[in-house]
Amino acid sequence: MNATRTLHDLGQSLWLDNITRDLLNSGTLERYINELSVTGLTSNPTIFDHAVRNSTTYDEEIARKSHAAKSAEELFFQLALADLTRAAALFQPIFARTDGVDGWVSLEVSPLLAHDTNSTLAAARDLHGAAGKPNLFIKIPGTPEGLPAIEAAIFAGVPVNVTLLFSREQYLAAADAYLRGVERRIAAGLNPAVGSVASLFVSRWDVAVAGKVPAELSNRLGIAIAQRAYKAYRELLASARFQRLANAGARAQRLLWASTGTKDPKAADTLYVKALAAPFTVNTMPEGTLKAFGDHGAVGDALAPDGGDGERVLANFAKAGIDVDALAARLQEEGATSFVKSWNDLIACINSKSAAIRKAS
Repeated sequence: MNATRTLHDLGQSLWLDNITRDLLNSGTLERYINELSVTGLTSNPTIFDHAVRNSTTYDEEIARKSHAAKSAEELFFQLALADLTRAAALFQPIFARTDGVDGWVSLEVSPLLAHDTNSTLAAARDLHGAAGKPNLFIKIPGTPEGLPAIEAAIFAGVPVNVTLLFSREQYLAAADAYLRGVERRIAAGLNPAVGSVASLFVSRWDVAVAGKVPAELSNRLGIAIAQRAYKAYRELLASARFQRLANAGARAQRLLWASTGTKDPKAADTLYVKALAAPFTVNTMPEGTLKAFGDHGAVGDALAPDGGDGERVLANFAKAGIDVDALAARLQEEGATSFVKSWNDLIACINSKSAAIRKAS
């Protein structure tokens, strides 16, 4: 039994943090499902930018649809939904077998809407409706401006992957938005079972403090932050508030580990996967990390529900001068800015390809 199957059997969902048409056409994604226990996937503007920019696979569809599309953004979502609906169909048996707990794919709304709750909600509803797949999450950033849109989307019955979370406090704010949406559905007499995950970014913490802390703390901050968030997650699942909602038919919003590829070339390439093994969570991995873990990974002890030694490690970072609250806010802000840049790069790429194809025709 390979390590990915062992991790799956522990109770953690392994999702691929990638989507390309080549992955679909070659049968590689189906092979990952069958051989590496992959049960879902996530995407973002950077992933689609690389997919479109570095492949000619999309050119025929761009040529066919660019004249009718009102904008490069509209054309992009047509391309993305074509890929993601195919992926969703591959995961549909898992979605059905787990009664909607697993088997999800994710598509992000335009990050340009981040400060506009109503437009974000409208885009989320339109994209989910256009896909026509129940196992499609719409990704909405868990920024202060995004929280009202998350609550509104859940109330509207749109499944949400809350992205860009970096700390326990940011996670709890996102969880509260989700629960408020569910509570409003119950009060309105609606089905409260709307799927959601909350995505906590891990490795970016260690990149942010690299070279600024003692060597013994190298590559330990992201894991400690995850331990702190996991304790809060377990406490929330055990809370009277959630149990009342669960009794009415609500789902748990699962905690998802994002950004789990190792950035430090001196560290193990499976560092975060091994450290973050935990039942009833998701780990979405870059393709290289997934293959590395399947090849030579090992599953260690599961995360302790009480956070283990996370607080002690965080105390050592505080002694080293790291203000994790301020850093969490900075990382979220930088992440949102990065998403906008990736989005603009993606739209520019599609515009460029469309113009080149029109010129050649």
